[in-house]
Amino acid sequence: MTSQPALSWVYDVFLSFRGEDVRHNFISHLYDALRRSGINTYIDEQLERGKEISPALLKAIEESRISIIVLSENYASSTWCLEELMKILECREMKQQIVLPVFYKVDPSIVRKQKENYGKALASYKDKLNYDTKVDSWKAALNEVANLSGFHLKKEGNESEFIHSIIQRVDSNIINQTCFEVANHPVGVASRVRRVYSLLSIGENDIVRMVGIFGVGGIGKTTITIEVYNIISSNFEGCCFLKNIRETSKSEYGLVQLQETLLFDILGASSVRNTGHVDRGINVIKNKLRYKRVLLILDDVDDWKQLKALAGNRDWFGKGSRIIITTRDQNLLSNHEVDATYEVEELNHHEALELFSLCAFKRKKPLDNYMELTKRIIRYARGLPLALEVLGLDLRGRSIREWESALEAYKRIPHEKIQKILRTSYDGLSESEKNIFLDIACFFKGENVDYVVKILDGCGFCPNIGIKKLMDKSLITIDGHIKFEMHDLLQDMGREIVREESPKEPGGRSRLWYHEDIRHVLEEDTGTNQIEGILIDLPKEDIICLSSEAFMKMKNLRYFINRNARFSGSPNYLSNKLRVLHWVEYPSQSLPYNFHGRKLVDFRISDSLFKEFGVRFQELNLSGSDIIKLPESMIKFFDLRILELIDCKKLQEIPALPPKIQIVDATGCMSLERFPDGVNLVNFIRSHTRDERWIDLFGGHNIPMNIASFWENPIWWCEEYFRNLSCSVIFPGNRIPDWFSHTKQNSKIWIPYQFDDLEVSSANMNLEWFCDFKRTPSRSSCQIKIWLGSPANIRGVAICVVLKPILEIYPKRGTNLIFKTGYVSRTEVDHKVDLRGSDDRVWLNYTPLHDHLNPFFLVCEVYSIDKPVFFKSCGVHLIFKNEKEGEDHPGFLPLMDGIEVSERSFVDDDRYWESTSCPQRNRRFSALDINFNLGYSNQSAGGTYK
Repeated sequence: MTSQPALSWVYDVFLSFRGEDVRHNFISHLYDALRRSGINTYIDEQLERGKEISPALLKAIEESRISIIVLSENYASSTWCLEELMKILECREMKQQIVLPVFYKVDPSIVRKQKENYGKALASYKDKLNYDTKVDSWKAALNEVANLSGFHLKKEGNESEFIHSIIQRVDSNIINQTCFEVANHPVGVASRVRRVYSLLSIGENDIVRMVGIFGVGGIGKTTITIEVYNIISSNFEGCCFLKNIRETSKSEYGLVQLQETLLFDILGASSVRNTGHVDRGINVIKNKLRYKRVLLILDDVDDWKQLKALAGNRDWFGKGSRIIITTRDQNLLSNHEVDATYEVEELNHHEALELFSLCAFKRKKPLDNYMELTKRIIRYARGLPLALEVLGLDLRGRSIREWESALEAYKRIPHEKIQKILRTSYDGLSESEKNIFLDIACFFKGENVDYVVKILDGCGFCPNIGIKKLMDKSLITIDGHIKFEMHDLLQDMGREIVREESPKEPGGRSRLWYHEDIRHVLEEDTGTNQIEGILIDLPKEDIICLSSEAFMKMKNLRYFINRNARFSGSPNYLSNKLRVLHWVEYPSQSLPYNFHGRKLVDFRISDSLFKEFGVRFQELNLSGSDIIKLPESMIKFFDLRILELIDCKKLQEIPALPPKIQIVDATGCMSLERFPDGVNLVNFIRSHTRDERWIDLFGGHNIPMNIASFWENPIWWCEEYFRNLSCSVIFPGNRIPDWFSHTKQNSKIWIPYQFDDLEVSSANMNLEWFCDFKRTPSRSSCQIKIWLGSPANIRGVAICVVLKPILEIYPKRGTNLIFKTGYVSRTEVDHKVDLRGSDDRVWLNYTPLHDHLNPFFLVCEVYSIDKPVFFKSCGVHLIFKNEKEGEDHPGFLPLMDGIEVSERSFVDDDRYWESTSCPQRNRRFSALDINFNLGYSNQSAGGTYK
């Protein structure tokens, strides 16, 4: 830094005057008024003056903050006065001394142009001294001083009022130039001041620059700014330090008062009038300061209206001006488009140790026997200067036992002075932002950001904007591991806010985390509807004697997180508003009967007896819930048959499935990334019933496109695994697995808009029907007919269909896919599939050949009614009882003993293919026919895509 701190002046004012003119009248009155106002003034009492100014007088000029030059009628008649004037202007240039000219019954133009007595005096000097250079210097000095802003008393003016105005101006200048007290112990301030100073670009006087300083309350923003002000204020024509803007602006005319203070400090009392309104004050500031180089400090700003009223734009101020804004809200600085910002850092360990020691012990290091306790205090304060000073002064002179007691108390209830300062930021939050802050402070500090955002979003708190505002106000941070962090004292502040909700009865608070409070509430059954969250983290593993009715009154419970407690009983009620349910060693085999969990975002039950959701939970419907992950303990839900997860848009993972599950409907689970691996799916499919099994993963756009790899070869349908069961799965995709031996592509490779290019088949549809059909198609199907020559060795048939929704017909609603097999006897499965969106789907089915079906002729059909789909392609593969890995895969289709087709066959027409190679003793006819149809379901005619 090139600027130096403001000098320690010996005198406030130096009076320069022509004694013969004003000593016994005006000067005596002015001097008396200055003295009575407490202004230390130097006046030369010598009645007789020599030709040379004494060194003592020159020294007095140099040591004066302000020089008042009384330019009376005969001022220029004294070379002594002219030499004083030269010295004063030199100090103005070199030492930034303030110079106030007083034109005592003399017009400033006479001084400026050296007319009348001034001109005569200078002319006489030229003749007497014969020294042109000296006289020219005096002329230049008189011209310079006449151009400065000062005071003019006309001949008929009121001297008393005139003197009063001078006193006010001098007093204002002295106050503005008086250094602020920085701090009792400014530890670490100097390095931070240098950072701010570097951002101000003090040497660049052709620009106006705004710099913002932000950070949490108590971090030292104001202290740093005060020191910067002390160092650089002498560089400016006017200075103003507006403190406590947040508090002052709360009053009715607070902003007007701040505007008037700004004008008064910079311009003095004579330039300030009662503006009366903020908008008028804005124009007054712009008009009066636009050509003045000023230093303006706006301290503790918390609203954009304050900036608009006090420093709305750079063009309000003259070139070379600097505006420094301190705030807890970084977003205010961004929106105001400041030129640079500085976030105040916490004190490092050595700085914190020194500051605390100075406050607690009046020395830079702690006493030896207090060292460990001091380190604990420093860890607790985490570099926050406010906390270090408050705690140091609070503990000064106290015994070690008192220190230990105080530390325990601080853990439960923060120090009142610290709480008051830190809470200011919290009080300015919206209700939703307050809830987010308290949830993080009480439950989610150190948790992954994305995880917490999903939970808060499930609570309706708008976390994306809320979290940003908390970060702007320095209430929370995000570390390098993308986890939430906050200063320990801010966490304590948040928890103290919760404690104050019901100081004596924990059951009346919104959030519980202290183990003794939780034990009291759960064991004594003192819970209420006020409780929204409980986090149990015992100092050591222990048992809580849970009252079975403990949760009955907690209707608004959103979070229950048990990390290490064991319970002697189980709850008979849980709130259906729960978003997070973590329960290690859950004490029962089932959840309460009332609990449906539709609002769950995170559900984890581990190391417990838990087997099922409840006795009624053969079906579990979590559709529309915010759950992110199903628990791995799902595999223990032996009675669960149907799991509906429709539109669980945040569901990312299904790690396991129960062994008797029949239907899994994950339609619309757009965030689903992980489904059970192949082994788990085999366990799912190996149900010991003959019912159809469905897995619906439609809408799971994040599932890899090769999800069909869990059935990557037909060996999985051999006898060892499947016996007599059917199963289906539908998921995002657009291709048939490679191991299917026969496929057929629909001749239409795109869906015609409103079916304008649909061709009429003369065999099936007349023109009149076709015109109706183009308007309202209502049925589509994919039909597979298989003629089997010798079915004895065939286990079953695998069918794969790629389909696409028709958005023009049902853009938002789902459709029913119906699958049937057989001929005379048949099995139908009616399954509703949500086909919103335009993405392709893959439907995969395995059907065993049961004894009651006609073994020589098998018909399989998948179709939709009322809301048709477009079938793009179909694949067929026969599964043999003796099929082994590495044989008959992927390109061989053994239809009968001794008959093979040596490559994958593509069925290119609507008839059939026939294998005639390698004649066998009992060779019989075998064929395959695949048709894609679209038309009316209640008419014999139909439209066929070609």
